[in-house]
Amino acid sequence: MNKTILSSLLIILLFCSCGKNKTTQTDNPTDSTQVTNITDSTQVTNPADTTQSTAITADMAYEGVNNYCHREYDWSIAEENPSIMSVTMGEETDNEYKVIFRSYTGALVNFYVEKATGLTRIVEYVPALDQESEAGTIHLQDYLKK
Repeated sequence: MNKTILSSLLIILLFCSCGKNKTTQTDNPTDSTQVTNITDSTQVTNPADTTQSTAITADMAYEGVNNYCHREYDWSIAEENPSIMSVTMGEETDNEYKVIFRSYTGALVNFYVEKATGLTRIVEYVPALDQESEAGTIHLQDYLKK
C-alpha cells in the first residue's frame, strides 16, 4: 500500500511540474525588477542593482576608507589637533590597496581593499600592546559618493 501511495504522489508531482514554465512581468512599469522564465530555479534580474563590481582605483580606495572612518570613528577629539587622527595610503600590491587609519589613541586600523571587487578587510593593530585582530569586512563601494 505504501508503494502505491508513493507512486501516486510521484505521478502527481510529475504532472504538476510540467505546467510550471511561465513568463511573468510586474504590472508596475516603473518597477525595474522583472521575473523571467520561471521554472524549477527562479531567476530574478534587477537592472538597478549596483552590487556588480568595478575596478577600484587608489583614489577610490582612499576616498571610501576616509568616508568610512569619518562615519564610524569620533573625530571630534581631533578638532583642536587634527594631526592626531589621519587616513593615509599604505602599500599597494597587485591585488589590493592598503589604507591606514591612525586613531588619537595610537591604534592603527589597516584597510585592505581588493582592487577587483572593493571588498575591504579591516585589521586593527594596537602597537602599545602589540596586538592585531581582524575587525570584519565592508564593501568599499558602500562608502563612495554616489
